[in-house]
Formats: sequence, structure tokens, C-alpha cells
Amino acid sequence: MRKNIFICIFLQVLPILAFCQTSSVKGILTDSSDHANIMYAVVSILKQEDTTLVAFARSDKEGKFQVHNIPGGSYIILISYPKYGDYVEKIKLSPGATIDLKNIFLTQKAKLLEEIIVRQAAIRIKGDTTEFTADSFHVRPNATVEDLLKELPGMQVDKNGQITAQGQKVQKVLVDGEEFFSDDPTIATRNLRADAVDKVQVFDKKSDQAEFTGIDDGQKTRTLNLKLKDNAKKGY
Repeated sequence: MRKNIFICIFLQVLPILAFCQTSSVKGILTDSSDHANIMYAVVSILKQEDTTLVAFARSDKEGKFQVHNIPGGSYIILISYPKYGDYVEKIKLSPGATIDLKNIFLTQKAKLLEEIIVRQAAIRIKGDTTEFTADSFHVRPNATVEDLLKELPGMQVDKNGQITAQGQKVQKVLVDGEEFFSDDPTIATRNLRADAVDKVQVFDKKSDQAEFTGIDDGQKTRTLNLKLKDNAKKGY
């Protein structure tokens, strides 16, 4: 009888103990110019290794936010709000801990200096597309696109040039939305210079038949698109 009572108590306490091991992040969002509270901004928590969305929340009428139930680990916090520059910061959470980021100042895009734009817009998520601003990541002079990809969060390149993005193998590499002479991704990644790239986009491309008919057949290909800078398009 006592054993059964102990088991019942343990089963009731177990979910509470598991919940206590999760972490949370909180803070207050404020306009950097007039110090007004920013309400309804989206606060996203992404895994550092593959930029997978783990949790998100919105700021309340007082600009306060708190994201709950985050497992311990290394993350990227991404805060977005229309007409404001994105806020991006790396954080590390211990199990059961709460990080208070206190006041976070967001700046209107019209008032952002160029260097702030580059830093804050390093990673942007648009629907199912993850976009990286190439100049926000440091590479050596005369580096190739392959060297650049190795610096992007959630991106790995093996010795054969095979690219893995967010845990899935990249099957196709496009340049400005078009195939670069060949189906072999390394033709583009090993022959294009990193400083010619403006944006690197990762998304799941629908099959040619689905794009032609407009009917989704469920067939998708993990695709990487390299958007070139305007001054680099003519040469290539």
C-alpha cells in the first residue's frame, strides 16, 4: 500500500521536476529614440546549431516579454517588429535558469546607421526561408562561397563539398534563382568569391511539376540560393 502511494506521489511530482528544468528569457522592448514601449513585437528563440525555431512570444502593452519552456542550451534570440531593425543576440541557457535581458532598445530602420543595419540583420527569417547577410560574417580575403558557408550558423560543409543546412543535405545551389551551369553544387560554391554574395537563402524548393501546376505534390528539395551583389553580377 505504501509503495503504491509513493509511486502515485512520484508520478505527480515528476512533471513538475521536468518543467523546472526548462529555462526562460525575459526583457523589455523600448524605442531607442523616444523610449516608448514596443508592444506586440515577435521574440523568437532559435537553436544556434541549425537556427530551428524552439519557442516564441510577443511583447505586451508595456513592452515586456517572457519566453518559457526552453531547454538548456545555446540559442539565438531574434526580435522583429515592422519598421524597426532586427535585434539578434546569442545566449546560453542553463537548465532551470531565467535570463533577464532587461531593457532592449530597438531602432527604427530610418534612423539606423549602416554598420548597425549589417549587425542587426545578420539573420532574417521570411516564412520558410532563412536568409543570411553575407557581409555580417567574417571570412579571409579572396575566400570562396564554400568558406563563407562554413561560418553561417546551422551550416556545415564536409571535405567533399557536401552542404548540410539546418540538419538536411542541400541538393541544389542556385545563383540569383538560376542553376549555375551544373547540378553539382560545388561548381558554384568553389568558384564564386564570398565577397560577391549579398545574401544566402536556405529554403525547401517545390518540385518543377508543383510550380508548373500550382498543386503541391509534397516533393521538396533543400535548396540554397546565392543572391549576388549588383556590382558582381556583370562579371559573373
